[in-house]
Amino acid sequence: MRKLICLIFVTGALASFSTAWGLETPVRHEFVIKNFKTESGAVLPEAHLVYGTYGHLNPAHDNVILLPSHYMAKLTGYEWLMGPGKALDPEKLFLVTTELFGNGSSSSPSNTPEPFHGPRFPVMTIRDNVEAVHRLLTEDLKVTHLKAVIGFSMGAQQAFQWAVSYPDFMDRAVATSGTAKTYGHGFVRLEGEIAAITADEKFKGGDYTEEPQAGINAFGMVWAAWLYSPQWWRDELWRTNAKPGTTFNDVVERFRTRFIPGADANNLILQMRTWEKHDVGTTPGFGGDEKKALGSIKVPFLYMPSMTDQYFPVGDARYEAQYMHTVSLLPIPSLWGHPAGAAADPADAKFLNENIAKFLAGEPVAAEKVVPAN
Repeated sequence: MRKLICLIFVTGALASFSTAWGLETPVRHEFVIKNFKTESGAVLPEAHLVYGTYGHLNPAHDNVILLPSHYMAKLTGYEWLMGPGKALDPEKLFLVTTELFGNGSSSSPSNTPEPFHGPRFPVMTIRDNVEAVHRLLTEDLKVTHLKAVIGFSMGAQQAFQWAVSYPDFMDRAVATSGTAKTYGHGFVRLEGEIAAITADEKFKGGDYTEEPQAGINAFGMVWAAWLYSPQWWRDELWRTNAKPGTTFNDVVERFRTRFIPGADANNLILQMRTWEKHDVGTTPGFGGDEKKALGSIKVPFLYMPSMTDQYFPVGDARYEAQYMHTVSLLPIPSLWGHPAGAAADPADAKFLNENIAKFLAGEPVAAEKVVPAN
């Protein structure tokens, strides 16, 4: 698959590449929760949660793996892990992919009626999303235990939250290119991207009558600056399998005008606010202490940061790993920055699939030595 497509793929604006991966299209479902109370205290009369399924649920309901979505992602965002020779076989497993609140399909600023339309939609936390998916699994699918939760980016944030909020609900957890908390550096980056959108005079405080496209274009450019590593740009790795004649300016223009096609500005901002607020330490019972929350994780946890990620730096992952008792810390040796955690490059795909498959099978991986904190 052409790597310029990956510019869109890794941010979740992917359409369906099921055929390209040799997979059947996922079955789309929608779960509705009446009077869903959010952490902010707002109550949505109806919270709609879109999810997809691959494979078949066995009679014992014990072949389920959850794949929670990343930023603005749709149902097909984890197909790099699925299929023949990959870590997840839909012929044997029942794979559930969920869409975050705010992506435009699940309940979002753009599709929710007043009094919660547009900028009045409540900020949803990662825990809000996890709670909704827990209800989806237990009430809609009658699933009370998972073989694993596997998440990339904001999906990794959810994997951490699952391991803290529901420590006995899964056998294993995997997080790629994502941390258990959004630290100051990440918050400042996200605020810069939000500022790019809201600076457009057409934004009008979120009550726009037409999309603030200039602001969205600026947002795409700010996002692009952080997405890949500096060396990725210096080595012009965007040329990997690009169409003949593609230029640097073509790549820049794609980010500027076609980064997440059709995205709504309020939706983009809502999910960034969700990202900003993520902190397992603020889970009830931990008093705001992420170290204590990380130490509570009981399941084997494969932690795979990208060595060159500027969104979730490897140093943050190493900081968190020292408080985890069941962690296998295995950085992805890649120049592809944040998207390495979603198999943006064939070498990354091989590394991820091989090691996640080993981990799920209970085999050891070549993890870094982690010295526990005192």
